[in-house]
Amino acid sequence: MKLSKATAGLAALAQQDRLAIYRLLVKAGPDGMTPGLIAQSLKLPAPTLSFHLAKLAAAGLVWSRRNGRHVVYAPDLAVMNALVAFLTEECCSGNPDLCRPVSRRASRKETVDA
Repeated sequence: MKLSKATAGLAALAQQDRLAIYRLLVKAGPDGMTPGLIAQSLKLPAPTLSFHLAKLAAAGLVWSRRNGRHVVYAPDLAVMNALVAFLTEECCSGNPDLCRPVSRRASRKETVDA
């Protein structure tokens, strides 16, 4: 991944509502969600959601498809994995064991109030 693409992805995620939208879409997986379900889940007004989805799409983090009369948004998991790989490709100067994710339980405990 090029630095400019990584920067665009990180910049798109550096906003609370967009990060929440993206995490919700990642949870939904490739099946994605309609804007109506996203708005209902996160209690966001439609215009605000539309703005944020456009930002995420412009960064290449999400894509949309038509499903009948509905539009469905889904995360581009290949881009997500490439972004994570970009962030960790030179982790710990060649000692990748130090970069393995800790369990969710441990990481939550350590990051509370961080």
